[in-house]
Amino acid sequence: MAKIPKEKKKVVFTTLYWIIGLVLILGLPQLILHFQTKEIPYAQFKHLVKDGRILYALINKNEVKGLAYMGPKERLSGLREKVRQIEEAEGGKKTAAALGELVKRLQKEYGGAGEIVFFRTVRVDDPKLVEFLDKNDVDYTGVQESFFSQVFWSTIVPILFWVGLWFLFIRAMGRPGAGLLSIGKSKAKIAMEKDTGVRFDDVAGCDEAKEELKEVVEFLKKPEKFRRLGAQIPKGVLLLGPPGTGKTLLARALAGEAGVPFYSISGSEFVEMFVGVGAARVRDLFNQAKQNAPCIIFIDEIDAIGKFRSGGLSVGGHEEREQTLNQLLVEMDGFEPNIGVILLAATNRPEVLDPALLRPGRFDRQVVLDAPDVQGREAILKVHARGKPLAPDVDLKKIALRTPGFSGADLANLMNEAALLAARHGASAISQEHLEEAVEKVLAGPERKSRRLGERERKRVAYHEAGHALVAFFCPNAPPVAKISIIPRGKAALGYTLQLPEEEKYLMTKSELEDKICVSLGGRVAEELVLGEISSGAQNDLEVATEIARSMITRFGMSDEVGPIALARETSPFLKVPMMGEQTIQMSPELMSKVDKEVRAILDRELKRAREILETHKDALNRVAERLLVQEVMSEEEFREEVEGVSEERKEDV
Repeated sequence: MAKIPKEKKKVVFTTLYWIIGLVLILGLPQLILHFQTKEIPYAQFKHLVKDGRILYALINKNEVKGLAYMGPKERLSGLREKVRQIEEAEGGKKTAAALGELVKRLQKEYGGAGEIVFFRTVRVDDPKLVEFLDKNDVDYTGVQESFFSQVFWSTIVPILFWVGLWFLFIRAMGRPGAGLLSIGKSKAKIAMEKDTGVRFDDVAGCDEAKEELKEVVEFLKKPEKFRRLGAQIPKGVLLLGPPGTGKTLLARALAGEAGVPFYSISGSEFVEMFVGVGAARVRDLFNQAKQNAPCIIFIDEIDAIGKFRSGGLSVGGHEEREQTLNQLLVEMDGFEPNIGVILLAATNRPEVLDPALLRPGRFDRQVVLDAPDVQGREAILKVHARGKPLAPDVDLKKIALRTPGFSGADLANLMNEAALLAARHGASAISQEHLEEAVEKVLAGPERKSRRLGERERKRVAYHEAGHALVAFFCPNAPPVAKISIIPRGKAALGYTLQLPEEEKYLMTKSELEDKICVSLGGRVAEELVLGEISSGAQNDLEVATEIARSMITRFGMSDEVGPIALARETSPFLKVPMMGEQTIQMSPELMSKVDKEVRAILDRELKRAREILETHKDALNRVAERLLVQEVMSEEEFREEVEGVSEERKEDV
């Protein structure tokens, strides 16, 4: 699409410009003299008169102005005569302009700026002043201040200052998206075809979502193909998904592919402190879009204005938000069929959106962008590897297998961290080792080798991590151990055991969840078994185990005692917020007590199983912990070397 030429700005000479110019012309000499004037006390003025240093004076009823010589006294002779000669050459004028010119000429001939000065002193009640000046042979004249001179400093200058300040304020407020005069204007940024810089090839890991949006692109490019069959393109497309999955990127790619104007705005930019602003901005946005059709409107984080409307009385911000939502609903209803304006919106909180916004005729199509699978992660890694030199040993598929649950933003961060690590080590290319180190850094945080642990603490951490690893090895449904480390990482992790699933999983069976609880409790059991007491290091393990056990009972119906009943539901499918992502359904005290007992029973059962595993294979536990104390990090192969003497049949029997 051709680029729209920018209009040349026209210079408009308003009345205000003429007034400011006239005042500057008339007042500039006085303004310059005002800043060059030296204020002196009246007593000093009289002393200068006695010394013969006053060349001439201008006297009015309020003050005395004039020229004074401040240089060496031996150079004073002949100076007055020189002043008279210059005055005669200039026509005898004693105006402010003439005085300024005189000062310049005298300074050039008789010294620097500090020797010939223009002075001013406040006149006191001195009736003998004229007699005193005559006695000391001072050339003087009386002046009557003009009206302009009287009001220039006291009135005109302050008025000009405040008028100029207000004029600048009005100009600033009149700019797009700024201030009171444009407060009802839309703040949407408009980008033409080449400005987005993104195409569908730049978006990976969401092939189904791209297919859904390719239809929209085809309609914008070939609308007659759909009109001929009586088909109508969806008025609105809602992009749903967790943070970082590429919703905004996909919207920009859609605009880049379609080659049409792209209006981008955040939902929070509609609402201000003033009532009615949000609705006005919605109207302005849609009016602009209709004038530039075909085009795309993209509203990011639409949940800021699209939340449920309250059923009762609403005041303040809620009322303003609801007015904005009502206007958005009206504008979407007012779209003419096939007009060429398509509304895209993105949110990671679809559960809070008003049902009226989601009905057919408004957001007709909902496109879900979930965390990518292993093939999607590999494709995303390839996209972000563009322009980065990779070593021959790099296997992006292996990295994709090691990053289950990573979003597109996480993978972009991973590739960037790997590039930073390669640069830090002075490497010419990114190696597989750099990528694997970046995975651990994103998962567990950066290494904190400066955090020195005492020998007793290192031993406790080593047995704790060895306990996790060994229990995972003997739990048939637990993912295999990929790495063990006792190097502190991140904010609180003193060590970690990395498990990586062999295949992508979307469902968890009861036995898999029980094994996960058992592995979580393995570190605590190992500490108690070998060192005789437990520590606070198992805090996070207990939280994870308890949350899984409670979910098994209240959400998955995996308890024979409680039965197949849902006692909690997930309130946010995309935002996984601990302790806030579930809503408990009201239940009787008896049922609550039964749930607590079942949670405790599951935890006790898996704690006992972890203890049996570690007691049976205590020798393997000691070998793994001792090797960790020596080398701090163990790979999957090294871990298997330490447990290779254990019968594989035992793993199946436990």
